[in-house]
Amino acid sequence: QVQLQESGPGLVKPSQTLSLTCTVSGDSITFSAYAWIWIRQPPGKGLEWIGVIASDGSTYYSPSLRSRTFISRDTSKNQFPLQLTSVTPEDTAVYYCCRIFVGPDVWSQGTQVTVSS
Repeated sequence: QVQLQESGPGLVKPSQTLSLTCTVSGDSITFSAYAWIWIRQPPGKGLEWIGVIASDGSTYYSPSLRSRTFISRDTSKNQFPLQLTSVTPEDTAVYYCCRIFVGPDVWSQGTQVTVSS
């Protein structure tokens, strides 16, 4: 059974860097059939994709967040971390990591991240 679990602080101060890690169990992030994505949902708004990392390590970012986003991977730990720099209160959201097979088919439980001083 594939499971995804985020970890990281739930409170970040403005102008700092938001750092979350997604740990995958029951599957390999290098398996060619899948890609892996970070998605967020701000309060009262819809889902917004942040960025994708493919099985070969290539990355694709949302145009609106590209300048502030970095997604990497640690294949030895089966993790793909997210970094979002220079955060503002508008980055407050529930953050999810997901597996993509055609579309997002396995989701993490989500973690609330609040940007506040």
